[in-house]
Amino acid sequence: MGEVKSKQYIDVRLGKDLYGIEIEYIDNIIVMQNITRVPKSQPYFLGVINLRGEVVPVMSLRLKLGLEEAEFTSATRIIIVKPDPQAASIGIIVDEVNEVINLKDDDIEHIKYDDKDGKKAFSKGLGKLGSDLVILLDIPELVIETED
Repeated sequence: MGEVKSKQYIDVRLGKDLYGIEIEYIDNIIVMQNITRVPKSQPYFLGVINLRGEVVPVMSLRLKLGLEEAEFTSATRIIIVKPDPQAASIGIIVDEVNEVINLKDDDIEHIKYDDKDGKKAFSKGLGKLGSDLVILLDIPELVIETED
């Protein structure tokens, strides 16, 4: 019998829902800071920040996922992700960062999405964490812009 694989995720909160971001994509987690707006950008793209001399675009995960925007609080964080090692960093704003969680393959329900309406599926599946469900985000799908 093969060994059960386990992956680490950062457990983040948007409203009352839990989302998981695979640790391999996370470069940094920083407190909310001043975002410089960029004109004529996508509604979910809030602007850019200067992170140690690097200009990093920042998006609202809430708006990207079609949720209502929320007030920023002391728990709001910007997670700096790299969709692949050669890609530029991108910041995604979440309401709260909770903890690192381990999910085994057995704990994950993979979901097949019907793409007939052209909408992208930003989730790779659902993780079972005790009695909670964690929506596992597909970071490359979420942050890499493609022309339709």
